[in-house]
Amino acid sequence: MDQTADIVIIGSGIGGASLAYSLADSGRRIVILERGEHLRDTPEARDDKAIFLKGFYRSTEEWVGTDGETFLPGNYYYVGGNSKFFGAVLYRYRLEDFSPRQHMDGASPGWPITYNELEPWYERAEAIFKVRGDASQDPTEPPRASPYRFPPVQDEPAIAAVRARLNKAGVHPSSLPLAIDIDEWLRRAKTGWDAFPNTGSGKIDAEAGPLAAALRHGNVSILTGANVLRLETDPAGQQVIAAVFVKDGVEQRISAGVFAVAAGAVQTAALLLRSANAAHPRGLANGSDQLGRNFMNHNTTAMLAIDPLSANTSVYQKTLAFNDFYNADPETGFPLGNVQLLGHITGNILKANAPLLPRWVAGLIARNCYGWFLTSEDLPNPDSRVTVSDGRIVMHWVRSNMQAHETLIRKTRHVMRKAGFPIVLTRTFGRKTTSHQCGTARLGNDPQTSVVSTDCRSHEISNLYVTDASVLPTSAAVNPALTVAALAIKAGAAIRQG
Repeated sequence: MDQTADIVIIGSGIGGASLAYSLADSGRRIVILERGEHLRDTPEARDDKAIFLKGFYRSTEEWVGTDGETFLPGNYYYVGGNSKFFGAVLYRYRLEDFSPRQHMDGASPGWPITYNELEPWYERAEAIFKVRGDASQDPTEPPRASPYRFPPVQDEPAIAAVRARLNKAGVHPSSLPLAIDIDEWLRRAKTGWDAFPNTGSGKIDAEAGPLAAALRHGNVSILTGANVLRLETDPAGQQVIAAVFVKDGVEQRISAGVFAVAAGAVQTAALLLRSANAAHPRGLANGSDQLGRNFMNHNTTAMLAIDPLSANTSVYQKTLAFNDFYNADPETGFPLGNVQLLGHITGNILKANAPLLPRWVAGLIARNCYGWFLTSEDLPNPDSRVTVSDGRIVMHWVRSNMQAHETLIRKTRHVMRKAGFPIVLTRTFGRKTTSHQCGTARLGNDPQTSVVSTDCRSHEISNLYVTDASVLPTSAAVNPALTVAALAIKAGAAIRQG
């Protein structure tokens, strides 16, 4: 079964949906291939027991570590991708993230483009995701051509009190930039949104934001349940001519003039590696041998700050962060990372992450705790990589910069105790936590050291683009979603001109 299109986009997450939105009014026939289905609204969508304890939405796909052990990576395969479950935090990378700089355990190489070059595309991305924020509150906020279009999501009373306590402790709490319609979210159920699936329009994820806007154009369509097996090129390997996919057990083929892969940093690398042929024996777009390499996955820790004398009465909680240690820790001089609230921790969520904890103890702790998410930059390393063996994804993550992350934990623990939280518990996450995977097809000007150009186009195959977190040269220390969206919208402008 053969089909045709002008542009084929593989993946409907942040990168794929943002690219479709950027191209939707071009008049070209755009087909999005998505391996997942639409996430339907069911009672489980707001049931913390079903989501966290029973793993109702968890994928059964296993990856293999280089130690031979298999694991469930925690990726989600639905229309909208992982953004269906994200915390809706849409930070811009900081100005300093685009320049080379020294870290405690190595160096970050910087970007081939500047923040100022990406700033107009950040603005377009914020508009389609309806990001709410207040740039004046955060000293690390980069320069902006215009303020946020919408005010920040309001702190609940319990969180307003935490903000005041943090101010007294000497840090600068600031409102998180959020893609949330809070009234719409709470109308469905009184829960947080962090790690809860979005089955409506309360969380502006990839589906509710750019994909919905793109699909309003008659020339844009999405084919769900379409698992792409490989890309085929012409005999010379100069152009991609078709994507081969399986839908409903039947192998199909679609041809187009332009192909964009946006399946996620791991799946995109795996697809291009699986597509190796005589002209590209190491995988498509891999003349540099950098495809699959430089994998990054943020160093992250969950922290519980507990005040036995003060109950946490919040519902959603996730409105606050501080970046005092982001660019330069006053003590060491090194960048350490971001500290932001998690969604409200319930007893069931706590029990899911600490199975040996008696349920009544989990409930007692949850009543008086505030969950924080600490993020530090993972540095690119060509030995940290994704490969494919016997059709299975093999992960070799070489963790880096952990001294900085441990310092961030220590500094944040001190802040919490100074703010009046006498009990502080931490848990550092490992490879099973998909903490913003990126870097496996990085962009750059030199075809010998990068996979795609600064317009996200393959150096080797003129009609092949990559528009997801694969292209990020560095991971910075904030959620990369807005940066991915900005780059994808920028790539759309380049495709139009081409």
